Amino acid sequence: MKQIWITKAGRPEVLEVREADDPGPGPGEAAIDVHAAGVNFADVLARMGMYPDAPPIPCVVGYEIAGTIAGTGPEVGEDAGLPEGTRVLALTRFGGYATRVCVPVNQVFAIPDEMSFAEAAALPVNYFTAALAVERFGNLVAGERVLVHNAGGGVGIAAIQLSRAIGATIFGTASAWKHDQLRLLGVEHLIDYRTEDWVERVTTATDGEGVHVIIDPVGGRNLALDLKVLAPLGRLVAFGLSEPVRGGRRSLVRTLRSLLAMPRPGFLTLLNRNWSVAGLNLGHLWSEIDRLRDVGDAIITGWARGDLRPVIAAEVPFEEAGEAHRMLEERKNLGKVVLTT
Repeated sequence: MKQIWITKAGRPEVLEVREADDPGPGPGEAAIDVHAAGVNFADVLARMGMYPDAPPIPCVVGYEIAGTIAGTGPEVGEDAGLPEGTRVLALTRFGGYATRVCVPVNQVFAIPDEMSFAEAAALPVNYFTAALAVERFGNLVAGERVLVHNAGGGVGIAAIQLSRAIGATIFGTASAWKHDQLRLLGVEHLIDYRTEDWVERVTTATDGEGVHVIIDPVGGRNLALDLKVLAPLGRLVAFGLSEPVRGGRRSLVRTLRSLLAMPRPGFLTLLNRNWSVAGLNLGHLWSEIDRLRDVGDAIITGWARGDLRPVIAAEVPFEEAGEAHRMLEERKNLGKVVLTT
């Protein structure tokens, strides 16, 4: 098989394709021949040496794949419904940048024949994260207002589609060149965060009432601004820290500034404002995969219904993974970037 290795911390050029023996599935595992692998901002941070959850460098990262079952290991019965050749998507806690992976069967979901492998690889991380943020933590209901930061990213688009299906009014921050496409996806209030004061725009558009749910992958100072537009009974869901990454370079100073700028609302503030603040890290939920099976099933059902359709920004050949990383770190993607084998 082939794997994409992070050989050292650095720019996209440190990614290297290497050959390795095909792994065999262990007890309770399925071996999957990979046709597509999702690329996430966490992978970019890992390559830059800024993602503490990643394996020690040199390593192979990758959280999500799609392909076909090549075989199953001991303790996998017929009731798993994964005979050889079954088309599947899977969550992988690293190791997904490979042409074959072995994962526990509870992390594997069969997909419809009509779903492309690129679409399937675009679903796990983005749509699991968005579903937990919008529906479980955010508890968004019809008629409420939701603000989605980085609306043109993979999680942002997933959150928009989920919010639209619920019947919410959607606000989104994104670069101006993404606005036309995001408007077609259902965002009613679009704000160019680079040139506009989004706090003022949201405040004006809501007559000072604010929004009920905020989905924020930016972190840092952005979270303090979120609290300025959070309505009573509002829910703020934070799931990332992209603020200190600029121009493809890591900076300890920027990271520390971002961390120090995060607000620390006390419980008295939360009580008096009637707010909920939640943190979400899908990578720390691997022990809860069995509890998340219903989330995956609902996402696939939503795809079949037509409510949830990932926007694929680019399908990049496996050997050009560096270009895929470059697209994400320079914010040149509208939607998901996928590696194809």
